[in-house]
Amino acid sequence: MSTKPELKNDLLLRALLREPVETTPIWVMRQAGRYLPEYRATRQKAGDFLTLCKTPELACEVTLQPLERFPLDAAILFSDILTIPDAMGLGLYFTEGEGPKFKNTIRSEADLKKIGIPDPEDDLGYVMDAVRLIRQELGGKVPLIGFSGSPWTLATYMVEGGSAKVFANTKSMMFDRPDLMHQLLDKLSQSVASYLNAQIAAGAQSVMIFDTWGGSLNTQNYREFSLQYMKKIVSQLTRENDGRKVPVVIFTKGGAQWLEDIADSGCDAVGLDWTIELKDARARIGDRVALQGNMDPCVLYASPERIKQEVAHILKSFGHGNGHVFNLGHGIHPTINPEHTGALVEAVHDLSKQYHTK
Repeated sequence: MSTKPELKNDLLLRALLREPVETTPIWVMRQAGRYLPEYRATRQKAGDFLTLCKTPELACEVTLQPLERFPLDAAILFSDILTIPDAMGLGLYFTEGEGPKFKNTIRSEADLKKIGIPDPEDDLGYVMDAVRLIRQELGGKVPLIGFSGSPWTLATYMVEGGSAKVFANTKSMMFDRPDLMHQLLDKLSQSVASYLNAQIAAGAQSVMIFDTWGGSLNTQNYREFSLQYMKKIVSQLTRENDGRKVPVVIFTKGGAQWLEDIADSGCDAVGLDWTIELKDARARIGDRVALQGNMDPCVLYASPERIKQEVAHILKSFGHGNGHVFNLGHGIHPTINPEHTGALVEAVHDLSKQYHTK
């Protein structure tokens, strides 16, 4: 029998499993981030971003900060998608204003042979320690979401050596040396499955795969080099822990055209960006999976009244019934006024009641 405290607010888990809820749950991608002054203070205390990620007590502190400010329905682990390539020995570092970079890249068979599959409790133990600590500190208040980058998205950073716009090196490998790309993606899919299962064992109650750069591919390449590997991961995940189901969400930014394919991947929910209406997404996939999304983060630059109008539109677009988690279509921007995030959360809780029968 579990000794962990009972979950007081399980709206997120119920919504992801398309079970009845009283209000539409909301959490926000990058809800623990630079738009919060308390986050900036903790980051300054840490000295740099990687130290913040790799110190469980500080990662726990910033994970909980948005929950102390807003009545959100979930916490999401504070970490970075590039922890796995870093644990593979690529030497992750951050340059101010330029984003993540790697000291080493993967562009040949020799490079590929140097990397193994990280042991999540050994090579990435700081993440698991953070998960355990956050679960303990949450005290059953709301569920904790764990996450990872998708194999394709991780591969783009590993091949390019950092962020990219056209993915010249990555796509060159994909088109010229698909065998090499598949070997890399296979290693990454094994690593991600192991990593997410360790997060679940440590206490994550739902997990999400961020396929940030899947939308850079055409349909054929998306299915072969991105979705195929996410399906492999989903098939290996622990789907029940601590007496509850563990919902899995897949989010491909720019992936609305492949909605049916993603819905058939074995996941419980599909994350959507703002380029598709929820009513159209729901019409296309029916009740196969839940939907998460999908407000444009830039709406949060507008007035609280305008934010409320947009919330009303999105809730109406999904309509009555279960299976919707309200979120942004991507991460919150660092220059957003926190009070506007508060207005968003309040509007979702207030306006969504009418769409759920008691």
